[in-house]
Amino acid sequence: MPKPLSLSFDPIARADEHWKQRWGSVPSMAAITSIMRAQQILLSEVDGVVKPYGLTFARYEALVLLTFSKAGELPMSKIGERLMVHPTSVTNTVDRLQGAGFVEKRPNPNDGRGTLAAITPKGREVCEAASKDLMERDFGLGVYDAEELDEIFAMLRPLRIDAGDFSEPGDEG
Repeated sequence: MPKPLSLSFDPIARADEHWKQRWGSVPSMAAITSIMRAQQILLSEVDGVVKPYGLTFARYEALVLLTFSKAGELPMSKIGERLMVHPTSVTNTVDRLQGAGFVEKRPNPNDGRGTLAAITPKGREVCEAASKDLMERDFGLGVYDAEELDEIFAMLRPLRIDAGDFSEPGDEG
């Protein structure tokens, strides 16, 4: 849980006022600053929940991804693609999970150069327990109701599409 700032004013709103006076109205400045602060708050909250399990949010995401796969294993390249992270980050994440006994790595029989990461029974147990705790905490988003959460998702989706994370159905080219 992040330490409360306990300020008597909204520092982002204050910065927005100063920005307007100096450079004119730029609503995207206040929006990006709010999003970045929200990311800090949420990451701190979620990491605090998964830390007792020896996880970070990035490691938790990798475990969840492996539980979603049919065989409980995926090529390292596929993990990076699905989590939208650099291959070096995937290697670091999977190596840490392997060190904790949550995953095993083995050669990919379908790709002589590739490696598979497979979730272990211990990894499944930890993933289930951490998921239960995160759901009890609403992933740090308990101040919003279901409709507001749907709105947040919908509002951020065009940004993700524009970044090339995925294409809209029918936009396959």
